[in-house]
Amino acid sequence: MRAFAVLLCATASLAAALIPDVRGLANRGDFAAAEKLLAEYKSSSGATPEYLEAYSWLGRGALANKNYEKAEGYAAQSREMALAELKKRPLDREPRLPIALGASQEVHAQALAATGQRSEAVSFLKDELKRYEKTSIRTRLQKNLNLLTLEGRPAPPIAAKKWAYTGKPTLVFLWAHWCGDCKAQAPILARLRDDFAAKGLTIVAPTRYYGYAARGEDATPEVEKKHIDKVLAENYSMLGGMPAIVDNETFMQYGSSTTPTLVMVDARGIVRLYHPGKLSYDELATKLREILPAS
Repeated sequence: MRAFAVLLCATASLAAALIPDVRGLANRGDFAAAEKLLAEYKSSSGATPEYLEAYSWLGRGALANKNYEKAEGYAAQSREMALAELKKRPLDREPRLPIALGASQEVHAQALAATGQRSEAVSFLKDELKRYEKTSIRTRLQKNLNLLTLEGRPAPPIAAKKWAYTGKPTLVFLWAHWCGDCKAQAPILARLRDDFAAKGLTIVAPTRYYGYAARGEDATPEVEKKHIDKVLAENYSMLGGMPAIVDNETFMQYGSSTTPTLVMVDARGIVRLYHPGKLSYDELATKLREILPAS
């Protein structure tokens, strides 16, 4: 019995290390070492959800290294394995299979776009959105579609048009109450507002319910809303008066599977910048100067 317990602990430890180890090797472009690590794990533990997620990092690493042919190959294999698992179980029974499938879709679409096949990438993402609209990967698919299509188009409505663009340039800051990068963005946004409010800049901050509050404890929407208000007061006080709208559908439409997501909208309501992730003051200010009226 003790030997069996030791074996279980060793297996769990191996699974926990697999994803970050493969991710690190893939990002460095050492695909041979990453494949060897994956093969050793699969030989001992099988194609577990951890294996599928780790394998998906091969495609992401190849894409980051601009090796698009290799990225396509890894994405196709990730997708094939994920779809085989979907014949046995629902997608969202646990979190790792959705990550693996979503990564395969993302890599395939972005590799197509990078190799001059943008329309094919858009068609693929639209088809996948229809197929997986009721699952957790909807937002990730929408993000990738937005990356290819949203700039230059009208901004999606916020909270079913309960908040309207005002004919002034707007920075949409999509954030989450648990997100450290979002909190780090707050002083940058406050400085932007101070510097550009006279030219009409408005900042609006949609967020969403996640089903948990402090310390990851399960929470009803009412309890979570109180936690969101507390986070706003403690971490975003320098942005007092900023509309902070809680609406899950807004997050879906903006494809905010990465927080923060920053969207710059001009006075006509046209998206001029769509960026999942952090941006510096200088990066945001440069884009703002492009869309603000000259004076």
